[in-house]
Amino acid sequence: MHSLVVGAAIIVRGRLLAAQRAEPPELAGGWEFPGGKVEPGETDEEAVARECREELGIGVTVGHRVGEDWPLHNGYVMHVWTATIADGEPQPLEHSDLRWLTEAELFDVPWLPADLRVLETLRIHLKESR
Repeated sequence: MHSLVVGAAIIVRGRLLAAQRAEPPELAGGWEFPGGKVEPGETDEEAVARECREELGIGVTVGHRVGEDWPLHNGYVMHVWTATIADGEPQPLEHSDLRWLTEAELFDVPWLPADLRVLETLRIHLKESR
């Protein structure tokens, strides 16, 4: 059984929200989709909503899954979901920084390897949200 992690691809007016890791030290400074582990009994969508509240202080509406299973290290698998902001303004509660990136700016930050692989698949969702 794989341990499941979710990532939120928060898209507003053709821009993607990227979050800079504050910890652990080996990941600090890398950019990622906000998210985290799915708790027992929790659906992907519930985990995305909870993680966005905890990490960003916002409520989200979860959209569509991006791609299939994105393998991570140590047997973890990531599911990435599109999301839109339902209420609040994103704050870096557990991250060093946040940035809104247009399609042209997607590769302007050093993404963590697992998240970087998702970007090409995600581009279609950015185009559709403009």
